[in-house]
Amino acid sequence: QVQLVESEGGSVQSGGSLRLSCAASGYIASSYCMGWFREAPGKEREGVATIDSDGNTSYADSVKGRFTISQDTAKNTLYLQMNSLKPEDTAMYYCGAGRKTESSCRRWDYNYWGQGTQVTVSS
Repeated sequence: QVQLVESEGGSVQSGGSLRLSCAASGYIASSYCMGWFREAPGKEREGVATIDSDGNTSYADSVKGRFTISQDTAKNTLYLQMNSLKPEDTAMYYCGAGRKTESSCRRWDYNYWGQGTQVTVSS
């Protein structure tokens, strides 16, 4: 079992920055996927940024150049640095993790989830 605990989100104005963190505990496979997902009201959960055990990263087109995913393996902590935030980034953000099953992380690899943290960006 893996437990994921996200840091508190926050409210910022458009153009501002926030950093989210996700502390992982429990057994984590040596080959893993970790990522950030978000869910806005009335919309499906979407992938924002992912990172795997090899350090490969991927980003949604909507956040490329603004968000950066990173990890501190010594602390078992995942981060998401969010810059130049926009109102459309407003959502509940979730940390996800799971065992990597293919050469790159797939949506179905994520079977552990944090409780979610709210990010609100005002215009």
